[in-house]
Amino acid sequence: MKFLNLSDALILTPSIQFEAFIFNGGEPHIKITEALQTNDKICITVQARSSNDIIKVLLANDALQRMGISNVELFIPYFPAARQDRLMVTGEPLSVKVFAGLINGAGFSKITVFDPHSEVTPALLDRCQTIQNHGFISEVFDRLKTAHQLTIIAPDAGSAKKIHHLSAALSCERVVQCDKTRDIKTGHLSAPKVFADDLNGADCLIVDDICDGGGTFIQLAAVLKQKNAGKLYLAVSHGIFSKGLEVFDTHFDQIFTTNSFYNGTFTDLLQISKLTY
Repeated sequence: MKFLNLSDALILTPSIQFEAFIFNGGEPHIKITEALQTNDKICITVQARSSNDIIKVLLANDALQRMGISNVELFIPYFPAARQDRLMVTGEPLSVKVFAGLINGAGFSKITVFDPHSEVTPALLDRCQTIQNHGFISEVFDRLKTAHQLTIIAPDAGSAKKIHHLSAALSCERVVQCDKTRDIKTGHLSAPKVFADDLNGADCLIVDDICDGGGTFIQLAAVLKQKNAGKLYLAVSHGIFSKGLEVFDTHFDQIFTTNSFYNGTFTDLLQISKLTY
């Protein structure tokens, strides 16, 4: 397997050499500069941080096909628009289906995503394989050195099934379920509910798939502290952090994510796990 890595922060080896640039009109372009054999097995990898990244994937696949290579896979850990997986308001698109249609049209032999937001994404993608977050969270446990003392926090009802499988896989019996209510018209979140009377100083690890601005987790951290939580940790598979990391400073002792989307570096607050294929 050879890898055509379209994003600087998601690099798997051996890596295929190529050139990429943006035309003055805004169109992305790619040119593969390495000689390849028609029987080579190729995997395109990408951090899907914008629509242009999806266009680059399609251009790269077309270039490979025109070089006579038919066995091309795609590793797209963060799948775009995965959160828009149901229609809530009249007049909006089912965005994840639109992106899935574009990707399916390329005819990849396999598409691999990491910890998808829901079962909708892999259901829409042809020949899709998912990687669960178990390995990532196991690495978080190893880094914290106190995994046997941690309580896993499921932040909402939607995460309950995932957290159940995760806790079973990691033999962690201490799980606390939470819930949240969002106004679908305004996006406003009410104060989260934590279904535990007293956490008795337990260190807590909130586990979820996506962190955007972080408002949900900051609200949850405040309620957990009211319930006598000890140290607070946050582990998210896809860290967008659209409002920066400083908003978490006074709420969490440590944050963990992967390089599925985030392209920054380690800090005292944030640790990053590198995904493998």
